Amino acid sequence: MQAMANSKSDTSSASWTFLTNHAHVLLCLVEKPAARMREVAVRVGITERAVQRIVAELEEAGYLSRMREGRANRYLVHDNLFLRHPVESHCTIAGLIGMVTGRRAHAQPSRKGARRA
Repeated sequence: MQAMANSKSDTSSASWTFLTNHAHVLLCLVEKPAARMREVAVRVGITERAVQRIVAELEEAGYLSRMREGRANRYLVHDNLFLRHPVESHCTIAGLIGMVTGRRAHAQPSRKGARRA
């Protein structure tokens, strides 16, 4: 029974996941802020072009900031913002990061001053 449970949770053969590619890209950039798009693409399992599009969307929505460091980019994740879907809109990016990485998330900001994309 345990072997069957382990094989069903094997992510290499999964046809769907609970988190979106946007969340996966964001979490990769939290883990490695200076990651190259190619590295993120390999880790997430999507094309480099898809990663570029997702990063642009996350930047446009205010979830990421890009800073140039020589020829490379460094990304800053704005973890005080709330998630976008109504089901999880009460949760922040910090909460998502804490849940996935096990790192302690920052205190929840008040909704009054928080910017929501």
